[in-house]
Amino acid sequence: MDNQQLKALIAGIQNGDVSPDNALERLKKLPFEDLGYAKVDHHRCLRNGVPEVIYCQGKTVEQIQGIVERMIPHHSNILATRADSRVHEGILALTDDCRYHEMARIVVVRPQPVTPVGRIAVVCAGTSDIPVAEEAAVTAITLGNRVDRHYDVGVAGIHRLLDSCEDLFKANVAIAIAGMEGALASVVGGLVSCPVIGVPTSVGYGASFGGLAALLSMLNSCASGVSVVNIDNGFGAAYQASLINKLATGACDERGRRTRPINP
Repeated sequence: MDNQQLKALIAGIQNGDVSPDNALERLKKLPFEDLGYAKVDHHRCLRNGVPEVIYCQGKTVEQIQGIVERMIPHHSNILATRADSRVHEGILALTDDCRYHEMARIVVVRPQPVTPVGRIAVVCAGTSDIPVAEEAAVTAITLGNRVDRHYDVGVAGIHRLLDSCEDLFKANVAIAIAGMEGALASVVGGLVSCPVIGVPTSVGYGASFGGLAALLSMLNSCASGVSVVNIDNGFGAAYQASLINKLATGACDERGRRTRPINP
């Protein structure tokens, strides 16, 4: 239940359209609903402005279906991350009101248009990094941000990145995604005046150690203003970038709480 739904419920009680018993039954599901294997946090949208995000990896399709089924009546723009085609098919069995972003490995359940604000630049080094970049881009768009994509602009051909500078300079925050040696985050950090969030990816040959080399490179960046999330964590980078962008555009207050809900 988001802020608008809660206000509507209160108004319904005031004007007599909703009985006290009916209201109590609906409020029983706040702050969470215990499914046995999961406690669905319906209250999160009230606290953070965003519904609970379903991380699908490691869950069975049946578990994901159970969570989605409980969330559908209360939320829109529900993100199911690290979802494969089996998860998409399982969600489709519940509702066709969903969209599968195959490259991003994300299903958005009950997608609703959101007027985008600000600007986030999603920059990735190579084509092999695009799945993580798309996870970031789709997440950021779903959370109500304007996103500019700049793909395959790694340091091996740095002129490609420099060609995107005009767009990068307009961003309130940049997400720099790279595997191998992870140098892209430092280069972007040296070009822009906005915060940069580095995302190391597991792309690379043996000595990249599944993204550890890129992670350490980004953590040791000599460019000021670069922070780093975990390996392949495009979602986490996008969520943090969204908070920064919303603060920059006035869509959040100084404590990071949204002044404009993402759900219409």
